[in-house]
Amino acid sequence: MDAYDLITRNASEVVTEDEVRALADDPEGKRAYVGYEPSGVLHIGHMLTANKLIDLQDAGFEVVVLLADVHAYLNGKGTFEEIRETAERMKEQFIAYGLDESQTEFVLGSEFQLDESYVLDLHALELETTLSRAERAMAEIKSGDSVTVAQAVYPIMQALDIVYLDVDLAIGGMEQRKVHMLARDTLPNIGEESPTCMHTPLIADLATGAGKMSSSKGVTISMEDSTEDIEEKVNSAFCPPTANPTEDGEERENPVLQIFEYHVFPRFERVVVERPDKYGGNLDYDDYESLEADLESGELHPADAKGALAGYLDELIAPGRKKIDA
Repeated sequence: MDAYDLITRNASEVVTEDEVRALADDPEGKRAYVGYEPSGVLHIGHMLTANKLIDLQDAGFEVVVLLADVHAYLNGKGTFEEIRETAERMKEQFIAYGLDESQTEFVLGSEFQLDESYVLDLHALELETTLSRAERAMAEIKSGDSVTVAQAVYPIMQALDIVYLDVDLAIGGMEQRKVHMLARDTLPNIGEESPTCMHTPLIADLATGAGKMSSSKGVTISMEDSTEDIEEKVNSAFCPPTANPTEDGEERENPVLQIFEYHVFPRFERVVVERPDKYGGNLDYDDYESLEADLESGELHPADAKGALAGYLDELIAPGRKKIDA
């Protein structure tokens, strides 16, 4: 796999393709970042972008993980003391999950976001941003139904973080797209370059396949889940025997297939679905597309797919679970 294919594997969007190709042509020393609110235990959404960071490290990038304590505070996630304790635990979990510690720089937002130069640049960027634009950018990532002044400032800070972290590539889930587009539009107005951005997919709701999986409601998978928790959640997941399911006339995603595609195959060279000989014996897969095709054709039963998925997820999560229990 060449550098561009590795960098963009499983990405929903790159902005722009030419900019990412230029980075792929000379990735050594380039820096990519993802920002996370330290608001709880690592869950499957964190893990998806972490998989992308691992790809980027394999391609030669340096990786910056912003543990955004100021952002978490602005979004009502607790006191600074509580948030920073969570940030330290999340750092340990990211390393346990597979990030190369020697290629990963962990930064607390408060290490630079309270400096005078940052605050003055933030005010300059505020002058270039309408309240309605900031609110639209925050719509998919805010806590609660109302918009506070703090939440309006939140996406503007995210734009400025890209500058102050001196990164070449900003990574985020598709819910971060409006924030990144805000950064691309407004940063040139204060003399900074438009950032290159990459967006990863969102996993569908585990139980229904509709909407997105959420750590605040519904069922999600996290590093605090036991082996038994993972098996129970995966076994009850929405997984019809078709790659593009519909239910009640509504098109849905298959979250079991999504997790295989975005979590398992990027981390394992070979996936084995164990079955008794009387049901045809084990199935071996070197790529996601073959597994998807077998589910579609009926060769792979959803129950067997779920059993394999639970095992591989547990293997990925187990090291981080130990950090929580320690």
